[in-house]
Amino acid sequence: MKPYFLPLLLPLSYTALANNQNNDSIETITTTASRVEALSTPLPLSISTLSEAQLKSIAPTHIEEALQRVAGANIQRGNGQEYLPALRSQVLSGAGACGGILTLEDGIPLRAAGFCNINELFEAHSEMAQRIEVLKGPGSALYGSNAVHGVINVITPDTTQGGGLVGIDYGSYGYTRYKLRAGQDYGNSGIGINASVTDNSGYRDDESVEQQKVNIRHRYSNNNLLLTSGLTYTNLDQQTAGFITGFESYKNEDLSQKNFDPDAFRKARAFRAWSNATWQLNNDDVLSTTLYFRDQSMDFFKHFLPGTPLEKNSQTGFGVQSLYQHNLQSNVKVNLGLDGEYTQADFTQSQNEPTQGSAFLVATVPQGKHYDYDYDVNATLYAPFASIDWQLNKWLLTAGVRYEHMQYDYTNNMLAGRTKDDGTECGFGGCRYSRPESGKNSFSNLSPKLGVSYQYNTNNTLYANFSRGYRAPQAAELYQLQREQTTANLSAEIANNAELGIKGIYEKLRYGVSLYAMSKHNTIYRDSDFFTVNNGSSRHRGIELELDYQLTQSLALNFAGTHAKHTYTNNQILNGLNINGNDIDTAPRNIANLDLTWQALNNAQFALQWHRVGNYYTDPENLNKYQGHDVLSLRAQWQVTNNLEVLARIINLTNEAYAERADYTSFTGDRYFPGRPRNAMLSATYTW
Repeated sequence: MKPYFLPLLLPLSYTALANNQNNDSIETITTTASRVEALSTPLPLSISTLSEAQLKSIAPTHIEEALQRVAGANIQRGNGQEYLPALRSQVLSGAGACGGILTLEDGIPLRAAGFCNINELFEAHSEMAQRIEVLKGPGSALYGSNAVHGVINVITPDTTQGGGLVGIDYGSYGYTRYKLRAGQDYGNSGIGINASVTDNSGYRDDESVEQQKVNIRHRYSNNNLLLTSGLTYTNLDQQTAGFITGFESYKNEDLSQKNFDPDAFRKARAFRAWSNATWQLNNDDVLSTTLYFRDQSMDFFKHFLPGTPLEKNSQTGFGVQSLYQHNLQSNVKVNLGLDGEYTQADFTQSQNEPTQGSAFLVATVPQGKHYDYDYDVNATLYAPFASIDWQLNKWLLTAGVRYEHMQYDYTNNMLAGRTKDDGTECGFGGCRYSRPESGKNSFSNLSPKLGVSYQYNTNNTLYANFSRGYRAPQAAELYQLQREQTTANLSAEIANNAELGIKGIYEKLRYGVSLYAMSKHNTIYRDSDFFTVNNGSSRHRGIELELDYQLTQSLALNFAGTHAKHTYTNNQILNGLNINGNDIDTAPRNIANLDLTWQALNNAQFALQWHRVGNYYTDPENLNKYQGHDVLSLRAQWQVTNNLEVLARIINLTNEAYAERADYTSFTGDRYFPGRPRNAMLSATYTW
């Protein structure tokens, strides 16, 4: 076994650890970069990790609270468990924008490649994860479509080694979470469970979250074979509060609590089962194969669209991930693999209530029990890949390539075109929604990767990588058309990325610095004529800094900061203005998070957190802006006994009025998801 993992971003308990352990002996292990355990420092990649100790000290109610500590990440919460993600990018939104970031649990994609959901991380058990690893940029041949800006991998604990815990989190506004972890070790086998139940009545009117998550894991080993199997089941029942509107309306305490969409809800169920077999072969070669099965469904009111239609979608599928690592020579390793999956998906969107608004909206989004869309898609994906790692003294050279082919077989279950479901026409030239004819679409992409690192001393490494990322169009972009568009002639989005970095340990400082430059082409978006088109482009430049510094024997500082500029590079006229050269909307240039930790006693620790989100434009024309915000939080941990730990935290200590998300549309003007005022949580955990 390799030594126990400790992250690049050290846990808050590191102050105590540092008294007993020299920095030089701490190794950082990653599985996301290579599918098997490997030291992260020599790799020519940028990887951030949140450890179990960090996650336990944060006790996040939402994954956004954890990912604040990752430079380059910017998760904007909506209501309940909803969010919009950013990773070395603007905050992503739109039908297929979720394809820009690949999300995994235990290395398995949460959704099939063509059927992502912008909120899909709520289907991972991040609340009770062993760790969360974030791979930034398209730097690995292991990942293809959707890994344009990077990968977020939630890794669940190995409960088959015995031990366990019970715990409760109790917080403001009716928040309660119960936690259970238990396992039994039988030597060459073991079994365990990891579960949580959340009930949150919420800060805003008529909002609530009820969520249940469970992981079950089994382990069996025999000679050179390790067989690990698991399943995850999640269930979400959420009453959703939507945007509030009006310039800086989030500063109005009464208005920020109101819910103008009391009928909005989201119900989502997800089941995943997997089994991994890893063989240790001769000459230290490794063969790893993972089989998995997914079944998911979701119903929700689209409270952000005219008429608030009801969407129902589901997907069922299975897949395989394989990897063969062969030591060609003592300093040359070859990696070969084949990934594939098959998915059956269906989608309906219907509206039962009258549309509110202008005569145009009422006519083009008609009332009555009808369907806007009703279709099925069968999707097949296969992707062979190969890479080589060549160690030459202090130099490590990695090169790889991945080929991926995706095919959709689409069946429209309604009349094609933009009529009502009975074939009658809508006023003002036709209905809002347009249904393409049944057909097939396929996409093939090749993505090369090249990286080099130089270990200039024992603990410090310089690296560079050059890579291409891509994502095939999502099914929603191809088949959920509007207005006069009858077909979407789309190709894959392409991203060319270059990165330089340095990482390591210097005396009492653990650090990572990375500079990246990415250019995206064939960006998919919906234009001013409501056509889904493929001619967008953008430029992304940034510098990221992560460090953990031991100020004194009892004080430690943890920092994650980003300065980045994300700009449009395509010509597009909006409201008479060409947006070429403008900042992409919802893309703050500066984001920072600082934790100052004081080890007051051997068994007591306090931490003050400052989280900064800089100002950003809320529209592509750069005419409207959100001023940004600073939020302070305070945490305290007390190890009462060897088995019992108590955690308290106060979030938004100064009761700052701020917006989790700010946006602007020509229909609504300024709109916001308000942040919560000062709130607190008390947690108790008993382990054995």
